[in-house]
Amino acid sequence: MQETTDSHTDNQADKARQLVRAALHHVPFDGWSDASLNAAAEECGITTAQLAEILPGGPAAAVAVWLEMADQEMCEGFARLDPAPARIPEKIRALILLRLEQAAPHKMAVRRTLSFLARPDQAKRASQTLYRTVDAMWRAAGDRATDFSFYSKRATLSAVYSATLLAWLADDSPDMDETKAFLDRRLADVANIPKLVKPFSALRARFQAGGPGFRRRKRRP
Repeated sequence: MQETTDSHTDNQADKARQLVRAALHHVPFDGWSDASLNAAAEECGITTAQLAEILPGGPAAAVAVWLEMADQEMCEGFARLDPAPARIPEKIRALILLRLEQAAPHKMAVRRTLSFLARPDQAKRASQTLYRTVDAMWRAAGDRATDFSFYSKRATLSAVYSATLLAWLADDSPDMDETKAFLDRRLADVANIPKLVKPFSALRARFQAGGPGFRRRKRRP
């Protein structure tokens, strides 16, 4: 019985991905909408009733499926890189650029996706999908942190990736030259943060220890 249930679930997931791939050709014109999904279902030979069963969440579910597919394709593509980047910053850079290169054939669909996720009712889904993407990037890069840096790294990368995505949408340069330059500047800014924080950390430590120049005054009775 369990095998039958698993088989049915896998079959539904396959059909969902098939539908989303077909819908990508309609999204630039109709956005993530029932119209796009109905057109995709017709092309795939799927009835309206079957469509409701495969994607019960409608367009929102279709967006989630597409972004999950993109995460998976990014990680699979990164695993095939030869030679593979050696250092973590290089790995993160390669992952972001790979994600954008894979999305290039559907650039207008990406615009439509951002517009869809910018709706107030999609705020939670937008944050969830962004977190899932940057988490996939860090894991693919080999990060195994479990301390507080686990969250700070993902928050930082969320900002870098989001900004680079917007730069990419406006980039008409050959081979994404402007996007690459933008990304390199953002990554350089992030790399400089520890250098800026270190002197202040040392200053704080001296103050807390009551070091030279920071002798604590005794309180008068």
